[in-house]
Amino acid sequence: MTSMKFAALAARIERFPIAGSFTISRGAKTEAVTIVAEVSRDGLTGRGECVPYPRYGETPEATLAAIQAMQQAVADGLTRQALQAAMAPGAARNALDCALIDLEAKAAGLRAWNLLDRPVPGERTTAYTISLGTPEAMEAATAKAAHRPLLKIKLGGDGDPERIAAVRKAAPESELIVDANEAWTEANLAHNLAACDAAGVTLVEQPLPAGRDEALARIKRPLVCADESVHDRSSLVPLRDRYDAVNIKLDKTGGLTEALAMADAAQALGFEIMIGCMVATSLSMAPAMLVTPQARFVDLDGPLLLARDRDHGLRYDDSLVYPPDVSLWG
Repeated sequence: MTSMKFAALAARIERFPIAGSFTISRGAKTEAVTIVAEVSRDGLTGRGECVPYPRYGETPEATLAAIQAMQQAVADGLTRQALQAAMAPGAARNALDCALIDLEAKAAGLRAWNLLDRPVPGERTTAYTISLGTPEAMEAATAKAAHRPLLKIKLGGDGDPERIAAVRKAAPESELIVDANEAWTEANLAHNLAACDAAGVTLVEQPLPAGRDEALARIKRPLVCADESVHDRSSLVPLRDRYDAVNIKLDKTGGLTEALAMADAAQALGFEIMIGCMVATSLSMAPAMLVTPQARFVDLDGPLLLARDRDHGLRYDDSLVYPPDVSLWG
């Protein structure tokens, strides 16, 4: 008898070492801590991965507990649609949402994009992240990545014009995105934006803290993308006068279901779309590939920053990333 009533949910914490360290304005880390959810039924298993984000008060232990708390609901037949109301947006719902989609696709014998009636994703150029450091350290790191067509530069506030100039010197041909992770202030905003303009930066991501970004509506600026200021569809409308683009991350939206709906809503409001990620394995990146047909900017380099990826990971050819094989997800 095939019924969601007999589905089983399992979840666990996994750790993957980062190649070196990954540093942004809020700190550094040397490993990616992920939570994997698995929903099994009739010999099939769907998987999803998430990354708890301390910025939003999430911890691995609490995220794992939130997923495990859904075991009875899953056994009773929880659907992906019902999940949206049963859990709040965030990392825990993301892992379970993606696991349910993976299982549903396997049971139907379809790829996830066909199941969800979305365009077939193709290969895309992903940004490659240069961690925050001294101008000299960032110049050296950039020189090793200067062959990549799109670089994402982590910034940190004081000294950012020097960092931007150093990166541009090391990668004169690369398109540059800079990401301040909320580290700028109204006092240095204009000066830092001028440095971006001088270096030919294409996009500035989250320069000011979320909730204190009103100055963006009053200043001449380049293309600016919201990250910490945007979460799901409900946060889009208030940002229209401050931002030109939104960074959609499945760990913020609470899964692929909301991420796709958010991409549609963002486009309808005139926002450009970036599909982004946390530092995680290919299992986190695979569902996000379904948003890439709508994205102007793709930032799915998480596995490239790890010392090792999981088995059957996404195919990366330098900065080209390809859709997942069924052995991974979807």
